Amino acid sequence: MTAGSAPKPDAVSGRQGAATYIVRDQGRAAPPAAAPPSAPEIPPPLWVTLHEAASAACVTLEEAPDGGWPPSELRAHATLLCAAVQEVAAGERPALDNLSPGIPMRRLIDGVRRDFVARALGGHAQADAPHALRVLDALEQVQWALEQDRAHRFAARLAGFDALELIVDVAHDMRSPLGSILFLAERLRKAQSGPVNTIQERQLGLVYSAAFGLSSLASDVIELAKGGDRLVDLQPIPFSVSDIMRSVRDIVLPIAEEKGLELTMTPPPSDQRVGYPAALNRVLLNLTTNALKFTAEGGVEVTATQKSRTRVEFAVRDTGRGIPPQVMGTLFDAFRQRMKPGEYVFSSAGLGLSICQKLVAAMKGELRVDTALEQGTRFSFEIDLPLVPKRM
Repeated sequence: MTAGSAPKPDAVSGRQGAATYIVRDQGRAAPPAAAPPSAPEIPPPLWVTLHEAASAACVTLEEAPDGGWPPSELRAHATLLCAAVQEVAAGERPALDNLSPGIPMRRLIDGVRRDFVARALGGHAQADAPHALRVLDALEQVQWALEQDRAHRFAARLAGFDALELIVDVAHDMRSPLGSILFLAERLRKAQSGPVNTIQERQLGLVYSAAFGLSSLASDVIELAKGGDRLVDLQPIPFSVSDIMRSVRDIVLPIAEEKGLELTMTPPPSDQRVGYPAALNRVLLNLTTNALKFTAEGGVEVTATQKSRTRVEFAVRDTGRGIPPQVMGTLFDAFRQRMKPGEYVFSSAGLGLSICQKLVAAMKGELRVDTALEQGTRFSFEIDLPLVPKRM
């Protein structure tokens, strides 16, 4: 193998004279073949050069604008990396367990490689080129083993007891930058940072819609991880139904405008109610977003109809393509099975509907759906929302 060449994806082996070493077996290092006594040794000066290259790479990482890694940890890992390279070059299994995934190993290895090539293959060391290539070969093997080992650890964590925590952490990490994108895109669309033309306004609408979709997905993941039926308001509190509907409208309006859809909101005659506004907002937002997503022409209507003094029916109706009969049985599943056996799709709509169903049930209601192909879909539910007493 020459310097810079990539190892094969199966068990990777290399030659050191008559010695064979194996550095990976399904993502973890395999027992090495014993190196014959006659195997030529790499001259010690090259190992000194490797350590010097590692020290130089640490300095580069410490001075990087996005650095921040403790210098002592960087240098400790650089020493461990050099030791692993020497072990592979000797036909031994490299010790990888102490190499922390928190250290940017790929950038460290890239820096070591560049500096080592400059030092060992330039100037007065050209006579040692064959040995230097063997060191580079061993470095490539260590990098491959590290990457496979890290992938194995990640897969093991996804299958482990803390998999849910990992997914929630990822979803939280997504929401913060997406929130910034939504805020900035909306400010730009409203010309709060200066005038924008029609084309720019339309493009910003696309940015807003895409970011909002991702942000909603992240929120759905977090909600489902907590059960999907979490009522933020532990006790019913007074609120305005109109305020809830306006809040939903303000969020999804850019999506409706971008698609050229009409969006209407109709609150009940008696607006001040007692209930769970956070959960109601969550349900209406999910249902309205899905309705806009699957509607190409026409519009989406959100209504709150007073059925009795305390009973209110909420409905979200669209003029979209409707829901196929074969989907109805799994409509509220967070994970939906494809037609092909063994294939699954993670559906943001399914995830959101699953949460809506749980939240409506927590508010003592039932989420219903009426649909017709090419005519549209109507989601509805009734819940008790007593009027706010005058003394409140």
